[in-house]
Amino acid sequence: DFSIVEYAIGATLLLAFIVQILFYFLLYRKPYAYAAKQKIAEKTEVELPPISVVITSKNESENLAKTLPPILEQNYPSFEVIVVNSGSTDETDMVLKALEQKYTNLYHTYIPAEAEELNEKKLALTLGIKAAKNDCLVFTEAYCKPSSERWIEQYGVEFAKGSDIVLGFCKLRITKKVRMRKFMLYDNMIHGLKYLSMAIVGKPFMGIGRNMGYRKELFFRHKGFSAILNIDGGEDDLFINKTVKRQKTTTLLLPESMTETDIVDNFFTWRALKSKYLYTKQFYKGARSFIFGWETFSKYVFIIAFACAIAWGLIFGNYVLPAFAAVLLLVRFGIQLSIINKNSKMMEAGKYHINLFFLDIFQPFNNFRFRTYAFKRNMYKSR
Repeated sequence: DFSIVEYAIGATLLLAFIVQILFYFLLYRKPYAYAAKQKIAEKTEVELPPISVVITSKNESENLAKTLPPILEQNYPSFEVIVVNSGSTDETDMVLKALEQKYTNLYHTYIPAEAEELNEKKLALTLGIKAAKNDCLVFTEAYCKPSSERWIEQYGVEFAKGSDIVLGFCKLRITKKVRMRKFMLYDNMIHGLKYLSMAIVGKPFMGIGRNMGYRKELFFRHKGFSAILNIDGGEDDLFINKTVKRQKTTTLLLPESMTETDIVDNFFTWRALKSKYLYTKQFYKGARSFIFGWETFSKYVFIIAFACAIAWGLIFGNYVLPAFAAVLLLVRFGIQLSIINKNSKMMEAGKYHINLFFLDIFQPFNNFRFRTYAFKRNMYKSR
């Protein structure tokens, strides 16, 4: 016979389990399933539109020397690359002028070093967008490069089909000597799964400046970054969040459509890269981005209920309850491991096994820690 407490523990455990499974099947499973369908769709013949790639750079001369050639040598009929030198004090200008001698589709401009720091990148992007000759715009960062010579082509196909916004994924290339490498790869993958899965089900809420695109007409119709000028950052995720409603948004997940970066070589670089999104998240409109809070909440409810079930069963000798809890834990972990590893293979984030259990528990705590750091940093900068 079960007591009221045992029924309560079992019901809580089962409810949290169901919520977890729904998240994995209805959202986290979507990206790799969607990518499998894109392998067929990519062969569709369409008239590809001309594209402008816009990149901002501040003291990134070494990165530009490595990342610009793979972009400028893309296999695409008509495109230009515009680099905005944002008050650099290194050799950025020399690198760009040297590359312009070799590549006729490269153009660069600059904003002065004394530009307002809060909106420096917004000003640089606006200048680059205004300078673009084409309506279809693709964005990446100076420290990123395409994973293939068909990167721009994947955007061209989606723009040709009428998309207004196109969202992509950026892989991290981290050497094995970097501490917490596995966790960084996992964290980057989970972040990607969240915004990409929501876009796939027709509820997009953000994008990343390392790999995304939208139409120039859309930018000016929404008055550029005017709505977020008082916010530090948000040139990519907040802009998409505020403009995505009623726009045709598509997702790119083919290997050829991804970008990659090796900029993360230590803990502090990773924290700086991630914390800006954790800070601007507070300004998102709508409930779409906050739905994953329920996934995190149900996860910890499940873990606590599991621990209670085990403890109660051992103390009071009812071994049915801990056996029930163990079965649910194994089923949940099996489903999670399968879905995560399939996405990880697509996103090149490594192979997971029992370590997934600990990474999954720790990741929300780390987000909270980084979010606290981001708030303190922005408060200090605003003084």
